[in-house]
Amino acid sequence: MADRSFLDWPFFEERHRDWADRLDAWCAKNLPVDHSDVDAACRDLVARLGEAGFLKPTAVDTANPGPLDVRTLCLTRETLARHDGLADFAFAMQGLGTGAISLFGTPEQQQWLDRTRAGKALSAFALSEPRSGSDVANMDMAATRDGSDYVLSGEKTWISNGGIADLYTVFARTGEAPGARGISAFLIPADTPGLEVAERLDVIAPHPLARLAFNDVRVPASAMIGKPGDGFKIAMSVLDVFRSTVGAAALGFARRALDETLDRAGSRELFGAPLFDLQMVQGHIAEMALDIDAAALLIYRAAWTKDMGAPRVTREAAMAKLFATDRAQEVIDKAVQIHGGDGVRRGHIVESLYREIRALRIYEGASDVQKVVIARQTVK
Repeated sequence: MADRSFLDWPFFEERHRDWADRLDAWCAKNLPVDHSDVDAACRDLVARLGEAGFLKPTAVDTANPGPLDVRTLCLTRETLARHDGLADFAFAMQGLGTGAISLFGTPEQQQWLDRTRAGKALSAFALSEPRSGSDVANMDMAATRDGSDYVLSGEKTWISNGGIADLYTVFARTGEAPGARGISAFLIPADTPGLEVAERLDVIAPHPLARLAFNDVRVPASAMIGKPGDGFKIAMSVLDVFRSTVGAAALGFARRALDETLDRAGSRELFGAPLFDLQMVQGHIAEMALDIDAAALLIYRAAWTKDMGAPRVTREAAMAKLFATDRAQEVIDKAVQIHGGDGVRRGHIVESLYREIRALRIYEGASDVQKVVIARQTVK
């Protein structure tokens, strides 16, 4: 049973504790799911999470607008990840894919949010490109003004939910100024002519990912999210909200790894005594518990700071994401080691955690990039 004592920390209100309890109970009954067809599994997870009401925090409620609750987002990702990595993925993409619409969308654009919050439409965030990953300002995709329309040409890659999403938030160069100041954001439905899935991408932890081709995709100017040239600012504002949640997912993986390790150490005998009696094993478990609590403190500090009204939490979110994902990798590696041969047997939970955690140190800002962000923010 995962440690729940952190819910008593002063970062949380009673509504957060109630949410975590209800979600954990739902997860115990519904997860994990069959991962043999990840497209079908993600569609089903989004539908069921929406029906149960657990997608509501992913986007603004158009009937009662208010800021996104980052603590609830983090608690949800942590809980889902502890039970099933694909469930965490399905939830996270609903938030990341619509983040720009929640924060900067027009009332017309925000009509999509009722569908995504109900699990009736899947969303995606199309930022990365083949030549520019973390270097967002160096993107090549162009959006050229043509009368009352924009025409988008180029490619996006490593797009989560690529190929199964119903709408994409897409970033393209509109040229108002050099570099980051000449990028804009667009809301593009998946059935828009010229938008094609160029390649499905197979990764070590199977998730729906794709490379997308935009072949003279024509959209009305009303598809632009925010103002011309505001795309970089919009993308960074979205990541400012959701970057902490990546750390929360890593935290969920790490908690599950510790739970599995405690079970293993208590039930497995070595040299005539429980594995836990070995001091080296006790040392590993102590380090795992320490890393988990330290990561949780950084994550929920960042989330609480944003929820208290901070306009930006760039430094706090970068610290939370960097530390939580890197340390979760170490926690899970220790779990694999303590499980011995079972730890590398395909299908074992710690083996799947080992594959799930690796991508979190890359997406939404790789670990090395987070160090640059932290250093620059510290200098400021």
